[in-house]
Amino acid sequence: MITLQNAENALKTVYLGTVTELLNTRSNPLLSKIEQTSADVWGKEIRTAAKFGINGGIGAGDEDGDLPSAYGNNYLQFVTTLKNLYGQIEISDKAIRASADGRGAFTDLLNAELEGLLAASKFNLGRMLYGDGTGKLCTFTSASGGVKCDNVRNLIEGLVVDVYNSTGSKKGTARVRYVDRANKTVTFDTSSITLADGDTMYVQGSKDKEITGIGALFEGSSIYGVEKSAHPFLNPYTKNVGGEMDEMVIQEAIDALENEAGSTVDFISCAQEVKYSFIDYLSSFKRNVDFMELDGGFKTISYNGIPLVYDRFVPDGTMYLLNTKAFKLHQLCDWRFLETENGKILRQNQGKPTYTATLVKYCDLICSKPNGQAKLTGIVRG
Repeated sequence: MITLQNAENALKTVYLGTVTELLNTRSNPLLSKIEQTSADVWGKEIRTAAKFGINGGIGAGDEDGDLPSAYGNNYLQFVTTLKNLYGQIEISDKAIRASADGRGAFTDLLNAELEGLLAASKFNLGRMLYGDGTGKLCTFTSASGGVKCDNVRNLIEGLVVDVYNSTGSKKGTARVRYVDRANKTVTFDTSSITLADGDTMYVQGSKDKEITGIGALFEGSSIYGVEKSAHPFLNPYTKNVGGEMDEMVIQEAIDALENEAGSTVDFISCAQEVKYSFIDYLSSFKRNVDFMELDGGFKTISYNGIPLVYDRFVPDGTMYLLNTKAFKLHQLCDWRFLETENGKILRQNQGKPTYTATLVKYCDLICSKPNGQAKLTGIVRG
């Protein structure tokens, strides 16, 4: 007979390992290439030393002269707080009782809930990877036909969001009912929020609380608690292409990273139109498009053996050239279910005949070599 205890045991012993594997290796091709580690976690913070430049203790000299003076490596301490990532599933008491005499029915119930959680987590993790840590989904501007988003790549039906006005005050929380991607408009499940010019939108409760994504490397005056102006090596390579894709532009960026930062590009991600522009470029020279398979089962095209991946969360007209070995996802622990004092993971919602289980992970993403990454912008398709 299926009971609440059986459900807890199944979630802990059967489903947790599978969910963790899927979230870590199959939710996003970039995430699957980034090392996840518990090193350098101190309490609620991550403190790690980033090496830059080379050891200074080298030189030439006379046969009987002085040896070169010893100079160690150059280090800079990066500090960031652990970000709190949550995901919840909800099961009603009625559903549990209805499947009490059928193990198959109960398995289907848990599978359906966890598949929904995985789909939502996959979307959110991918979005945060390319974000800047603020969690901003989009900005609204007044235009003919109403108020429109500056982009809809971060939006999806069902997402629960907070809306802020142009002065930073919260206007309210709503659920996205429909995204008109052609016209860049969004409809909520409530009429209590009226969008206006300058409004911004964030995932519920997430404003300024998300992991430090790739976007943070290229934006803002500081990163990991260090001012970029005081340490030029914190500034990555950027170039505005301002036209169609050209193989030479990619190669110039790769060579610059290797020569100036000692960084080897092993992953390229881009927006959809940039991918099409690259394929058009190859076609114009009657060259074949090379394909490859990545860890986690992802299939993609390649540039000189480097995976070139389209990701919906990369800004329009943009291509990132990354050395993924410079990135680490520092975590206090891997995905776990929140437990009560008695070790329970299914908790009854107050005043309701439903139970929730919450997955949690405390982590943040750190790049030890910011100047070893590149961003090409302004790429258009002819």
